[in-house]
Amino acid sequence: MPQALVVEAALASHLSPDGADRLEAALARRLDRMVRQMELIERYVTISNEALAVFVRFWLTSTPALPDTALAAAQAKGRERYDGFIEALRRRLARGRKLAEEISCDIEATAPQSDPEPR
Repeated sequence: MPQALVVEAALASHLSPDGADRLEAALARRLDRMVRQMELIERYVTISNEALAVFVRFWLTSTPALPDTALAAAQAKGRERYDGFIEALRRRLARGRKLAEEISCDIEATAPQSDPEPR
């Protein structure tokens, strides 16, 4: 197809009376897609925040205070565990799989199989 025909068609499309309507519709579709993406991000952030809050509450209420004699050893073990956590996080981020995906798979795997609907 000659370039002149492509340019002519593009100009005709751009200058046509319904060109503004088509542009508005395209922008509306893009904005709708962006809104859906933002809602998904908000959902993931909410899940992450709730999971962290539940963990912290559980940890704070179930971990007893340590005697002074065991404090130094516990701090050393804590640093070791933290380093292990950071390494595991690094590997996980490098792998690219998201926690939300794993949770969805875990939920599907543990969900009871429903009986087929009666006919």
